[in-house]
Amino acid sequence: MDKLIDLRQNPALQARIAQRRARRKFQARIAHGVLLTMLGIVILGLFGILAVLIVKGAPSLSLEVLTQPPKGGYYAGGKGGILNAIEGSLLLALGGTLIALLLGLPLALYLNAYADRSRVAGFVRLTMDVLWGVPSLIYGAFAFSLMLFVGLKASLLAGIVTLGLVELPILARGMDEVLRLSPRELVHGALAMGATRLELIPLLIRQALPGLITALLLAFGRGIGDAAAVLFTAGYTDRLPSGLLQPVASLPLAVFFQLNTPYAASQARAYAAALVLTGLVFGASLLGRLVARVTGRYVVR
Repeated sequence: MDKLIDLRQNPALQARIAQRRARRKFQARIAHGVLLTMLGIVILGLFGILAVLIVKGAPSLSLEVLTQPPKGGYYAGGKGGILNAIEGSLLLALGGTLIALLLGLPLALYLNAYADRSRVAGFVRLTMDVLWGVPSLIYGAFAFSLMLFVGLKASLLAGIVTLGLVELPILARGMDEVLRLSPRELVHGALAMGATRLELIPLLIRQALPGLITALLLAFGRGIGDAAAVLFTAGYTDRLPSGLLQPVASLPLAVFFQLNTPYAASQARAYAAALVLTGLVFGASLLGRLVARVTGRYVVR
C-alpha cells in the first residue's frame, strides 16, 4: 500500500497518467464529432429531399390530382391526377406484403422455435441475406421470364407475386433477428415447464410483436417504393385497377414517366406524386411506431 502511495505521488507517473487521460478525451471528442457529423449529414439529406419535394411538388398537389385518374393529354400538361397510381401502389404493396408475411413469418418462427442454431438455420439465413442483396431488377427479370413461360401478361397479380419475392428476405430476416432477441431465459423457462415447441410459438410472437410489426412495415415500405420489379410485371395504365389480370399503375413509375416529359406541368406533378409516395411511407412508419409502443407494454424486458 505504501508503495502504491509512493507511485501516486511520483510527479513523472502523474504526468503520464494525465497525458493518457488527455489523449483519451481528445480521441473521444473526435469520435463524438464524427458521429455528430454523420448524423447531421443523414438529417440534412432527409430534410433536403423533403424540401425539394415540397417546394416543387406541393404547388401541384390538389384534390383533383389525388382523386382523379389521368385524362386526355395528361402527360402533356392536361387535366387529371394520379389516383390510378395511388390505388395501384397500395394494392401492389399490400398484396406483396401479405405474400411475404404468409411465407416469412412461419419461416422465422421455424428458425427460432425448431431449428435455432442448427446448420439448416445457418444456411437459410445465409440464403435470405443473399436474396436481400439481389437487386429488384433481377427479381423483375426473373418474374418476367416466368410470365412468358406460363403465358401471363403484365398484371396486378404478376406485380404482387414479384413484390412478394422482393419483400420476403427483408421481412423474414427482420423477423428472424427480432425473434432471436427474445430473452433465452424466457424460452428455456417455458420449455422447462413442459411447453412444446408449438406452444412456444405464441410466446415468441407476443414477446417480439413490436419488432415483428416494424419488420412488416419495413417490407411494405420497400414494396410500395419499388419501381424496377413492377416495371416488367405490373405494367402501367392510366385506368384505375380493374382486376388481378389487368395491368396497374404505380407511384414510382408515375414519377418516372412524368419526369421524362418535356412539359413543366407534368414534371411538377411528378414531384407531387413523389411527395405522396413519401407521405405514404412516412405514415406507415408512424403507424408502426404507434402500434409498437402499444404492443410493447406486454414485452418482457
